[in-house]
Amino acid sequence: MALPIYRPAFVFFVAAVAAGGGFLFGYDTAVVNGANTYLKAHFGLGSAQEGIAAASAILGCIPGAMFAGVLSERWGRRKMLLACAALFAVSGLCSAIPTDFSQFLVARLANGVAIGASSMICPIYIAEISPGNWRGRLGSLFQLGIVTGIFLTLFINRVIQGRGDEAWNAAVGWRWMLGLESAPGLLFLAFLFTVPESPRWLARKGQRDQARTVLTRLTGPDQADRDLAAIGEAGGRDHGGFAALWAKPYLRPVAIAMALMAFTQFSGINAVMYYSTKIFREAGAGANAAFTASVWVGLTNLVFTFVAMALVDRAGRKPLLLLGAAMQSLALGAVGTMFHMEQSGLPLLLAVIAFIAAFALAMGPIGWLFCSEVFPSEVRSHAMSVAALTVWTANYLVTQTFPILNDSPSIGPAKTFWLYAGASAGALWFVHACLPETKGLTLEEIGAHWTKRPLAGKP
Repeated sequence: MALPIYRPAFVFFVAAVAAGGGFLFGYDTAVVNGANTYLKAHFGLGSAQEGIAAASAILGCIPGAMFAGVLSERWGRRKMLLACAALFAVSGLCSAIPTDFSQFLVARLANGVAIGASSMICPIYIAEISPGNWRGRLGSLFQLGIVTGIFLTLFINRVIQGRGDEAWNAAVGWRWMLGLESAPGLLFLAFLFTVPESPRWLARKGQRDQARTVLTRLTGPDQADRDLAAIGEAGGRDHGGFAALWAKPYLRPVAIAMALMAFTQFSGINAVMYYSTKIFREAGAGANAAFTASVWVGLTNLVFTFVAMALVDRAGRKPLLLLGAAMQSLALGAVGTMFHMEQSGLPLLLAVIAFIAAFALAMGPIGWLFCSEVFPSEVRSHAMSVAALTVWTANYLVTQTFPILNDSPSIGPAKTFWLYAGASAGALWFVHACLPETKGLTLEEIGAHWTKRPLAGKP
């Protein structure tokens, strides 16, 4: 049987299918944005319960991310993604049919398990099938999937919201918003049957012939042999699971990845993505205008992710992160100042859009990309689980506390956004002082650098 002759197209196809997990991640992020106001009305929720409704899926993400590393190392990346896709489809339907708040929370927790697991596995899978000189662009497909899901879902929310009045949306509209997640979940499941297992996972499990077959389809026979030799030199031993992560030579990359992922969340990105409709309403916009502004936020997120994909393998990870963190600090400071001065309308929208553009340019795609490529192969699954666990724990804290901080008479939206601006300023310092550059290196070269010699660009 002849192998495909245009391998770049096959590599892109496989990476794009894996990025479907990012699309479902993005769908979930945005669907709560549209539904949370109506959930609050339907179930009679207070501010703390509103935060729980938005953060319930995130609570499921924490164990999903934590255990996905162990399970994907044992059973393979592809099999675990198939399980995630099935869970997306089932939990999406169950989220649309609850009769009380507790049933809703259970369905959302199940949905979160799928999100957490796929957020850990998809970036690793893409990194492990990608040639080194394409890894930045292909790795950014996961973030592109996220922002595409966010944008399309904000648009879908807007269409559903416009089908009826406030009472209809509180009774029925939010159910359609949540239930439609089953459709992309089933599509993701179908496409996963067309992609191979990670060749690096196969090689680590001693299935070198199968690994060579997959690598040949991805990069050609000559490069496949070179990659297999490099994988063999990198070693395939299990170095003690999670306990090994806290010993040299793994502690430093794990600590850097955890800090970077925490900063991505403490910048307040998901306060905006989950609550932008609420934010714009409180700034004086009506329901229709608030939904429309949220769609502009999603479109900006999408456009600037394409910009990041075009630049990440040229400019490098670190320069883009420095630029993005600086832009975030200024934009979030401006948002807080406008709330303090009780300004709204176009200036507020532009400041929020500037923050979204900065995040999509750098911290959004590069956070996941950096974590998928920075760890040595023998601890990659476990280390990525820890990085993903950090994301979802920080995400939960931000999502749960935003309504409380925002609604507090002594804090309010102005000080809340100034707090996020301070976190972005901290991220700027951290990237400058601590983050190495990984552009242009293979996964095996990056892993070897931690154990043998300083990584290029190490401060």
